[in-house]
Amino acid sequence: MRHVLKSSFVSTALVAIVLTGALPAKADALKIGATYITSGLDPAKGSNGWALTSHGVGENLFTVDKDGRLAPELAQSAERLDDLNWKIALTPDRFFSDGTPVTAETVAGGFKNTFEKNKIALATGGKLSFEALDPLTLRVTTEKPVALIQALFAEWPLVVYHLKADGAAVFTGPYEIAGFTPDAALGLKPNAHYPGADKRSEISYKRFGDAQSMALAFEAGELDLAFGLPSEVVPRLQASPDTHIKSFPVGYQYLAFINTAREHMQDVRMRQAIDLAIDRVQLAAAINGGAPATGAYAPYFPFAARDQRPTDPAKAAALLDEAGWVAGSDGKRARDGQQLKLRILAYPQRPDLVTMLPVVKADLSKLGFEVETGVVENSNEVAATGDFDMFLWAQHTAPSGDPAFFLNSMLRSGASLNHARYASPQFDAILDRFAVAGDSEKRAEIALDAQQKLFEDVPVSFLVSPDWYVGTSRRLENYQPWGSDYHVLRADIGETQ
Repeated sequence: MRHVLKSSFVSTALVAIVLTGALPAKADALKIGATYITSGLDPAKGSNGWALTSHGVGENLFTVDKDGRLAPELAQSAERLDDLNWKIALTPDRFFSDGTPVTAETVAGGFKNTFEKNKIALATGGKLSFEALDPLTLRVTTEKPVALIQALFAEWPLVVYHLKADGAAVFTGPYEIAGFTPDAALGLKPNAHYPGADKRSEISYKRFGDAQSMALAFEAGELDLAFGLPSEVVPRLQASPDTHIKSFPVGYQYLAFINTAREHMQDVRMRQAIDLAIDRVQLAAAINGGAPATGAYAPYFPFAARDQRPTDPAKAAALLDEAGWVAGSDGKRARDGQQLKLRILAYPQRPDLVTMLPVVKADLSKLGFEVETGVVENSNEVAATGDFDMFLWAQHTAPSGDPAFFLNSMLRSGASLNHARYASPQFDAILDRFAVAGDSEKRAEIALDAQQKLFEDVPVSFLVSPDWYVGTSRRLENYQPWGSDYHVLRADIGETQ
């Protein structure tokens, strides 16, 4: 069965939902605030799959639990048949929010649509094909070998859905969409076909343009959950008896993509100098939480590097001198009459990045760079233009509990999200080893080798492994944040009231 949608069908279906807006919530609805919201309701577009899962609407075949371990979700198990073929056993008695049973055929239809439309889904196994062997057994054929198919199906582009005749997507999570105002608000109601629906309240989910505005709304009692509070307001909020503030380490890492396509950035000595100039201890202090990065992954993962990334301004200066960028009497560096300039960007949806921006600027200015900074709303769009030298970025680097997806999707040569424009056959060869290494210790070894190559080539500078803050009202005082924003709204939220 082939699901290819005509664009008019999709547009009509989505507009019908959008025009309803975020429906007026009942008096007892939970009020949720965050600085992000899904950009749309098409699960095959961009990062919508991630956002819809975060909102409690979508689910995957496999997922990552609160301890960061791979766990079954809509699938029970996966069995390797040969190098390119797998058999997936689905969990029985699961339903989409319209009552349609979750079957191999419906799951295959949604996946086919995703692989036709979303290049990010191709990062690990290439283009996948699907065949329903029976109602609850799915045969999956990968384009290239995959050693751990469970991790692939936990990747955020691979949310499970089926398409109705009008092109609208229907999901399986504990909540379903009742209304949607793009970039502003989402109305959610319990999915009547998900176990425990009677324990859940309706939800009014609001996007705030900045974390400070969200903090003020939370302080005024307008929110039951404020996800991603700025660290500077935490001491004030902790003093209130009516609110609860929780901090937690996250799988996200704060990093800076370095645009290797820029002429002056093609010299590895320049990138190494930038990396060595940044004081990560000061960055962590500036955002009041977390620790200097050790590499690409949060330190609680077994594949994380162990040593803090070094800061050495003297060595950085020597590298620039060696590359011909010499400081003048004013301290500014130039080569052949050209001044050394950097354009560094951040985006406000992760307020810590904006806080870090002047600290990074100060470190590099001391080294003789002339630095221009900017804050942009549409981070992915701007990153795709390449109009930057460095881009401060927040990224969950192990969203499937496995190290491979981040490296393949964001740093492999030609990858669709390779904002650094990094291309290294040697690095790609390291990543190729993931395809045949199913053992967790071997995969950790590959991840460490890949990080070492990144430390040498510096297409990305790893900065801080952060802590995040969540505020709750008394109504959700037992809410426990997991290690990211991938599961903000979960099936258990009704049990926390």
